[in-house]
Amino acid sequence: MANQGAKKRKEENTRHMAKLLQLIIACNVIYVLVRMVLFHSSFTWKHWMGLGLTSLAYWIPYKQLADMAKPTYSDGGELLDGGFDMSTGGICGYLHDVIYITCFVQVTSIISNKFWFVYLVIPGFAAYKGFGLIRGFLPLGSEGVEEDEKTRKKREKLEKKASRAKFVRTRNK
Repeated sequence: MANQGAKKRKEENTRHMAKLLQLIIACNVIYVLVRMVLFHSSFTWKHWMGLGLTSLAYWIPYKQLADMAKPTYSDGGELLDGGFDMSTGGICGYLHDVIYITCFVQVTSIISNKFWFVYLVIPGFAAYKGFGLIRGFLPLGSEGVEEDEKTRKKREKLEKKASRAKFVRTRNK
């Protein structure tokens, strides 16, 4: 019964990575069949570049997720850790988002080339998160704000109350 959680996590990660690979293959097959076979007359070098870009945008996050999902074994071959939990947020969630956005862009770019602009969401979101991180290190400009009379009195009252000594009653027998 030992390491039951690690075995379960390993199986979950294996299933999850297989589903991601199936999704990637399905999107690529749809793109190749529809764009290259059905609409072959309008297929140009730009579409080859797009196929290369989406393949790279699939490969990099998938490789990172596969490394995160890889289980850890001891020298004796015993399972120590089942790998990273793929259902958590953070970097794992962002990598999944890149794969899903790439699927969307690849399949919808069959309809119109304007769907390639959806890829701008990824650097836009990265800039948003980066700005929030940088803003956390900057000093806030609240020192120069004037407070009104009512707020000042309330703050002084709370400070006075907090500075008073507190007495605790005890029972004497």
